[in-house]
Order: sequence, then structure tokens, then C-alpha cells
Amino acid sequence: MRGIKAFLIIAALGLAGAGAAVAQEQVPPQGPVLAQQPNRVIVQSPVLTVDTDRLYQDSNFGRQTAREFEGKGAELAAENRRIEAALSAEEQMLTDRRSVMKPAEFRVLADAFDAKVQETRKTQDAKTRALNQELEDRRVAFFNAAVPVLEQLMRATGAAVILERRSVFISVNAVDITQEAIQQLNQSQLNLPAKN
Repeated sequence: MRGIKAFLIIAALGLAGAGAAVAQEQVPPQGPVLAQQPNRVIVQSPVLTVDTDRLYQDSNFGRQTAREFEGKGAELAAENRRIEAALSAEEQMLTDRRSVMKPAEFRVLADAFDAKVQETRKTQDAKTRALNQELEDRRVAFFNAAVPVLEQLMRATGAAVILERRSVFISVNAVDITQEAIQQLNQSQLNLPAKN
């Protein structure tokens, strides 16, 4: 997540020169100019803030992704429970046979079972990692698509930089553009990446 936040800040800084020039032209010496938005007023400022977690989670894109991955996660959890039940039954059957088997024969079966358990664990862990990576790829795709929207808001407000809201010690709410960015991203009908 830090990489995404840094990416947003760096992308915003790429417009710093142009944003500063716009800010100098649009902000009179007597105080900040207010830009009217449909639901509230945003101060035109050289510095804006955005809550990137909320930007993602409250967007249509983020909500759709959350629903999809909750389903995928539930499917994987159910699969893990089925596998665990099957392995437990197999282990019990092996334990029950132990008393009627020669130790060497039992050791061969026990070793084979242990190898099967280890391989199954690796397979299921790989599925979990792949699911987490796919989710992270979605977040990256979202923030890549969000950059033009954030740049547009920077130009509209004369900003030179957008900072992560949680990294700012104190600021006025008017410089937080999270809600405006969510609305614009939703209006842009940002599409999810193609499903695998």
C-alpha cells in the first residue's frame, strides 16, 4: 500500500510546476478562492489531501472487487474445510489400521500420508497467495486509473500536490478531495480488469 500512496504523491508532484502556476493565477493575494462542487465547497489550495483507503473502498470499483473477492475467499475456505475433513478421515483410518500392520508397512503409509499433507498445504497456500496477489493487482489497477481523475481535481483547484490524508498532522476538511474523487471515478464507470 505504501507503494501506491507514494505513486499517487509522485504522480501529483509531476504536475507541481503546472499546478503552482495555476494556483498563482487563480488565488488572489487577499485569500483562497472557493471552488463550488455539487455537495460542498473546496478551497482552492496548493495542497490537497486524499484518503486512499476510503477512495478505493467506497468506490464502485472497490465495492465490486470486495464482493467478488469475498466470494472467492469463501470458496477457498470451503475447499480448505473439505480437504481438512478428508485428510482427518484418512488419518483416522490409518491410525485404526496401525495395530494390525507391521511397523515397516505402517511407516511407508504414514510417510506417504505426511507427504500428501505437506503437498496439499503447499497447494492451498499457493492458492491463497495467488488470490491475495490478484486482489493487490486490482488495487494497483484502480490507482493507476484514478491518477487522471486526481490530476483533473488538482488542476480544477490549482493544487500542486496531493498528500495522503493520514500522513497530514492537521488540515481543514475543505482540502480533502476524497469524496469528489470517488464521485468522479464512479461517473467514469471504471471497469474492472478481465477475470482470469
